[in-house]
Amino acid sequence: MSKSCSVIDHPLVQHKLTLMRDKRCPAIRFRQLIREIAVILAYEVTRDLPLEAAEIETPLETISAPILSGKKLCLVSILRAGNGLLDGMLDLLPSARVGHIGLYRDPETLEAIEYYYKVPDDISERQVIIVDPMLATANSLTAAVTRLKDDSPRQLKVACLLAAPEGVKAFHDSHPEVSITTAALDRQLNEHGYILPGLGDAGDRIFGTR
Repeated sequence: MSKSCSVIDHPLVQHKLTLMRDKRCPAIRFRQLIREIAVILAYEVTRDLPLEAAEIETPLETISAPILSGKKLCLVSILRAGNGLLDGMLDLLPSARVGHIGLYRDPETLEAIEYYYKVPDDISERQVIIVDPMLATANSLTAAVTRLKDDSPRQLKVACLLAAPEGVKAFHDSHPEVSITTAALDRQLNEHGYILPGLGDAGDRIFGTR
């Protein structure tokens, strides 16, 4: 896979993802599992955060130790399913600012239509991680990144639970510089734009509306 799309092959991630794929997995368990995977996704997608030295006093001596440099992160959730990943990522990154983009997929054209947009005023000074469980056709994600670029964040990244090869290609055709971190790269899309083998509609399974 391309360096701009990395797949987390950690055994715990793969185990938890298998439990989520099972159609018998209840909503409460699904939410718990996606939150647990989100913590690991957050860990992986922030590996290259810049550091600077700060002088501190330990109980034994004064040292120069690394801390995060500059403005912290902004996590942007694509509503509604993105909130399933957002909660887990905030467990690891509690000081991150949060933005939301509301998009829905036209059932006929599969195109993304925006209905809500709210991000921090200082987003241009922050690195942005966009969270959405499913990278399928990439129409929603492509539209979200295009919209965010209007506000000129320092850097944009994507974290998702599942991705389809067609979606990764379509997304990078529009935004080749934006990296993707995902828990799995599945086989393909079906004729309705759903990921195979996938896990169904992530939003429905998170919120129990299936």
